[in-house]
Amino acid sequence: MPSPPPARHLLRAKDLVDARFAEPLTVDEMASAAGLSRAHFTRAFAATFGESPHAYLQTRRLERAAAMLRNTDRSVADICMSVGLSSVGSFTTSFTKAFGTPPAAYRSSFPPAKAYVPVPTCVMRIYGRPGPTTRTAKTVPPKTAHGKKTPDVAGS
Repeated sequence: MPSPPPARHLLRAKDLVDARFAEPLTVDEMASAAGLSRAHFTRAFAATFGESPHAYLQTRRLERAAAMLRNTDRSVADICMSVGLSSVGSFTTSFTKAFGTPPAAYRSSFPPAKAYVPVPTCVMRIYGRPGPTTRTAKTVPPKTAHGKKTPDVAGS
């Protein structure tokens, strides 16, 4: 039997973490967003999502740091601070536990960020737009409400 969806108040707290992961969030602020006491919120969050609120916050921060390591040339220390962590040493340790390699080694396993040349939006629109279909490329005679073609007045 599938488990019921999480209660909306817990999703509010999760959304808060997703939106403000780079800020110094506390469990008390998350509990307040959910409208629960700290202890009850922590138990309910862990039972629903399988990890504590603090662990979820750390996971979001590390995921964002990994994306920044892949897509930017910013220093490891700068990335550490921009995702809301304050110690490069603990960031490196946590990152290594989560991803299996230190941040610098993780970065070196991907192409350099300058390899991702930004494409202008106008070019994306031209090549990203689907071509004309046969329905829009030719004129289709209108149909009546019963699905039959209307008589061609010009050809009659």
